Amino acid sequence: MAVDTTANIWTMMIGAGPVVKMVLIMLVVFSILCWTVILAKIKRFRQARLGNEDFERLFWESPSLTQAYSHARVMPETPMAGVFLEGYKELKRLQKCPKPRDTAISLRIWLETLERSLNKGIQEELSAMERTLPFLATTGNAAPFIGLFGTVWGIMSSFHSIGLKGSASLATVAPGISEALVATAAGLAAAIPAVIAFNGFMSCMGRQEIQLQGFSNDFLNTVERQLLHGKETSQEP
Repeated sequence: MAVDTTANIWTMMIGAGPVVKMVLIMLVVFSILCWTVILAKIKRFRQARLGNEDFERLFWESPSLTQAYSHARVMPETPMAGVFLEGYKELKRLQKCPKPRDTAISLRIWLETLERSLNKGIQEELSAMERTLPFLATTGNAAPFIGLFGTVWGIMSSFHSIGLKGSASLATVAPGISEALVATAAGLAAAIPAVIAFNGFMSCMGRQEIQLQGFSNDFLNTVERQLLHGKETSQEP
């Protein structure tokens, strides 16, 4: 005769003591929040990847930085567009400043200033992408210990029942131990997806940083070529 394991687990959860029940509720909440973060981040990283590809193509197809700027303004959720906007705005501010007589010094100052501005833009974009990821790390680290606390409490309850009934039969200790093991399983169920997702997202963050750094270098090279040829980098529309 087949045993309905799911029904048995549900029955154990309902019949668990108040402490173990509180632990289980806490772990369920952690698990729901983790999956919410995971699904939202999957969508966000996909949008960022596709947006970066589109903007990079538009950047190279644009005849001027002004044209690229017009594209970047309508792509606020694209990290690469955000980095470009940070650099472009700094470039416009530099164009309004008095230029040193020495062209080489002027070029070096401009490029160093732009590089700092672009690095700032990269850090801001990465920080925005990283938001809520620490929650996954926290869940991955804390959930097993929360489940372990429920396990220990359930075993303590089983030994207390043995002391009250004066019997160490399986029927006496099985319910409490079963509740305890359910708490352990719930802790692992919350922690394992959180750890896997966190590691995967951090790997995506690393690739994102490399891509943005590469684009930053392309932006600086474009500005340097225009300055060396004595061309204006175009005016803001």
